[in-house]
Amino acid sequence: MTESTYLHATQLAYDTVAADYAELLRDELDTKPLDRAMLAAFAELVQAPEAGEVADLGCGPGRITAHLQSLGVNAFGIDLSPRMVAVARRSHPDLRFEQGSMTALELADGTVGGAVAWYSTVHTPPELLPKVFGEIHRVLAPGGHLLIAFKVGDERRHLDRGYGHELSLDVYWMPPEHIAELVSKTGLVLDAQLIREPDESERPRSGRQAFFLAHKLYES
Repeated sequence: MTESTYLHATQLAYDTVAADYAELLRDELDTKPLDRAMLAAFAELVQAPEAGEVADLGCGPGRITAHLQSLGVNAFGIDLSPRMVAVARRSHPDLRFEQGSMTALELADGTVGGAVAWYSTVHTPPELLPKVFGEIHRVLAPGGHLLIAFKVGDERRHLDRGYGHELSLDVYWMPPEHIAELVSKTGLVLDAQLIREPDESERPRSGRQAFFLAHKLYES
C-alpha cells in the first residue's frame, strides 16, 4: 500500500465515524487502571521545567490530550481526520488541535518535550513505521519522551464496519520486539514496557495490549 492510499483510507474512515467514535470511547480510560498508570508515568516525565509542549499524535476526539492536561501536561493534539479535529475542538475548546499526518509532521526539529502515539500507529503499514518513528525522533527535543500504545500480535485485519458505520480500514497487530527494534533504530532509548492482557471490554475481538516508554538522547 502506498503512503497516499493509506492516508486517504484512514482519513476517510475516521471522518465517517468521528462523532460516534468520540461518544463510544469517551469514558474508556475509566476502567483501565494500567493504561492510566502509563499515562501518569509519562506525564511525570514530561513536566520538567525546561520541557516543551507535548504532542498527542493521532489524537482523535482529544480524550487523551484532555487526560494529559488534567495531569498537568501542556498538551496539544494532531490528527489526520478534519472531522476528528472538529469534534476535539468542540469537546475541549480550551485545548489546541491541528490537522496533520504522522508521516510528515508540521513541527520544527527538536521542539516538543514529549509525544504520545496512543494506538495511532495501528493503521500504519509496517513498511511506513520507520518513517513515522523517524518523524517522532525529529520533532522531540533532546531528553524528550515518547509513549506509544499498540496491539500485540503479528497480523493485519481488514475492517468493513466499525463504530456503527461501514468503512474500509486495515488494523495491524505488531510484535513488541519489532516495535522495540524500530524504536531503537530510530535513535530512541526504550525505558519501559508494559504488556497487559485484554480486559472484559476488549474480549474476544482484541488481544494483548502494549505500552512503551522511550526517550531521545541528549546530543553529546
